[in-house]
Amino acid sequence: MSSAAPPVSADFTALIGEYQPLLLRVARLYCADAADRQDLYQDIVLQLWRAWPQYRPGAAKVSTWLYRVALNVAVSDLRRRTRQPAPGPLDPEAPYAAPPPEGPDADDLAQLYRAIGHLSDVEKAFVLLYLEERSYEEMADILGITQNNVRVKMHRVQEKLRTLIVRA
Repeated sequence: MSSAAPPVSADFTALIGEYQPLLLRVARLYCADAADRQDLYQDIVLQLWRAWPQYRPGAAKVSTWLYRVALNVAVSDLRRRTRQPAPGPLDPEAPYAAPPPEGPDADDLAQLYRAIGHLSDVEKAFVLLYLEERSYEEMADILGITQNNVRVKMHRVQEKLRTLIVRA
């Protein structure tokens, strides 16, 4: 009996196309190197494809499901890579990021990305979801914790970022 995966459906292909920017942002947040980002993006899509037959539309919003899978793959990949020599620092000029603003905000953005680079993998997930303007309710669903826990952790991450930015 073959364990081949089912063929990719048009629905899945459309879903990946629609949410590609989100998946690329997750990859960018967890990988400084462009080649590593591309590999992580492909790993995320592969895991989404494998999990697609089990996705139940009524059980969770598709964006929640995508975030859960993408963040789990990214964190697992980060843990695997940290057992190997560490890559260089997070590159604020990464090709998958929105172009940095010009003028006085450019330095602030670069400083923010340097600070984010010092966060733990879980803290990075909070920052990503916050920057994506996800509600605390959505964050709780995606991360599998209570809303109150999200509020507490979010406050701690914001304080940590403030401290890191002040030091820079």
